[in-house]
Amino acid sequence: MLELYQSEGCPHSEKARTKLSELGLSYVIHNPRLPGDAGGDVTNELIHQQLTADGEDQIPYLVDTDRGVTMYESDDIVAYLGEHYG
Repeated sequence: MLELYQSEGCPHSEKARTKLSELGLSYVIHNPRLPGDAGGDVTNELIHQQLTADGEDQIPYLVDTDRGVTMYESDDIVAYLGEHYG
């Protein structure tokens, strides 16, 4: 299962969502906080705790439970999806 921690209105999150859609992949979206350079307001405390469990508070954040892979950075996410699901 693919999970994307993201925020609506964030251009980096949009890049990851676009690639997921282009590849026709099913995924779960989590919206832990509003967008913002220093981290926007937390909108879902439980989801935000899951996002920060690895020590980072950065979106987008992809979790690929089937492969045991987690990653930040939209460009890395797009490249990973293309390589493994393209």
